Amino acid sequence: MSTLLVKNADEVITMDEQRRRIAGGGVFVRDNVIEQVGPTGDLPAEADEVIDASGMVVLPGLVNTHHHFYQTLTRAVPGSQDEELFDWLVRLYPIWGELTDDAVYVSTLTAAAEMILSGCTTSSDHLYLYPNNSTLDAQVRAAQDIGLRFHVTRGSMSLGRSKGGLPPDHVVQEEDDILKDCQRVIDAFHDPGEYAMTRVALAPCSPFSVTGDLMRETARLARSYEKVMLHTHVAETADEETFCLREFGARPAAYMQQVDWVGPDVWWAHAIFLDDDEIKLLAETGTGVAHCPSSNMRLGSGICRVRDMLDAGVRVGIGVDGSASNDSSHVMSEARLALLLQRVRGGAGVFSVQEGLELATLGSAAVLGRDDIGALAAGKAADFIGVNLNALSMAGGAVHDPLGALLLCTVDRVDLSVIDGRVVVRDGELQTLDVAGHVARHNALAAEMVGRHPEPERFKLV
Repeated sequence: MSTLLVKNADEVITMDEQRRRIAGGGVFVRDNVIEQVGPTGDLPAEADEVIDASGMVVLPGLVNTHHHFYQTLTRAVPGSQDEELFDWLVRLYPIWGELTDDAVYVSTLTAAAEMILSGCTTSSDHLYLYPNNSTLDAQVRAAQDIGLRFHVTRGSMSLGRSKGGLPPDHVVQEEDDILKDCQRVIDAFHDPGEYAMTRVALAPCSPFSVTGDLMRETARLARSYEKVMLHTHVAETADEETFCLREFGARPAAYMQQVDWVGPDVWWAHAIFLDDDEIKLLAETGTGVAHCPSSNMRLGSGICRVRDMLDAGVRVGIGVDGSASNDSSHVMSEARLALLLQRVRGGAGVFSVQEGLELATLGSAAVLGRDDIGALAAGKAADFIGVNLNALSMAGGAVHDPLGALLLCTVDRVDLSVIDGRVVVRDGELQTLDVAGHVARHNALAAEMVGRHPEPERFKLV
């Protein structure tokens, strides 16, 4: 059994039940589990590996509840920069139709590297189209290679444009094939156990890209397994609401209830266009929400009612969303924007800095159905990060309040990241990937894919 001691941190922000903040604290780990958190003098003096965290604040690793890793290949694509959701999708669907298994692997490494370097230790991802030879297997392999704790979702689209859906026909799949592969990836990769590094969820893309039958059958399949959760986009835009009313005679939330997509094993991405009764439905059923502030602003979609949801008892976590509608993968920045957006809605006192950090740790962990991550306490998974309090971005803020500085200032990158008891970032450098070499490979793929689909005339600058 191996041991790890992180000691002498200027402050340890535990996010435990007492919300302890320990000056001069540390963390002692045995294998992949935290054994003790407290003042350095109270911890064992020796370990197989000792890290002096002087000058750092140490806190739980951040948790991301919604992403589309493959979209790192289509960041800032001309013709998609100033569009709302439906037009944005129309521009990008043909490019995404160029995905290959190699592109899925490379883009997953890119997103995972960016997230790890910015403090994320656990992430979900929503891959919902499988053109050419693309597989979910490539994502799992990439997450394992880089060392990210991963909730991978087998997404799907079955309702092509010829059947009244939004996606072009060549990026959708037959529903029998979708369900068969869903079962395959659960059997191959899902680990329901404590401290699992890989879990699988099932995730039809949205009400406008799959049928009601697929929604129901996917839910039935997931619930035949232990801890296989359900995820989809719901109530993201006013256009989606119009579509659901026209096609199903119901608002998005009511439609989700009709197809058995509410419950503690379900989390929705976005959930912007919900009324009071629909928020109450989420609370009563235990349905979770992935709040994606950057994406919602980037696409002009609206502001999620996070304050009202939390007050009603809804589980809410942070999602960075896809890198083509956020163009970044920085969970701490999303937590910052989440608290700022709630203040835009309700005033400066309506949402605290502490609540912002809770969204990105405990809140996100709860949305993913995890009680073994999101806090530093004995028995929790050994997932934590260290941030240099003397960095330029923290100057002036960290001397007053390290927690406040983490959320209100801009953290460039973490100096330390431990995931499952393994040091993945040391001295600000990722240990599991040659970043410079990887970026060159990523950029070559991105240029090749987008180059096959030039900017349409209506988007071109003159």
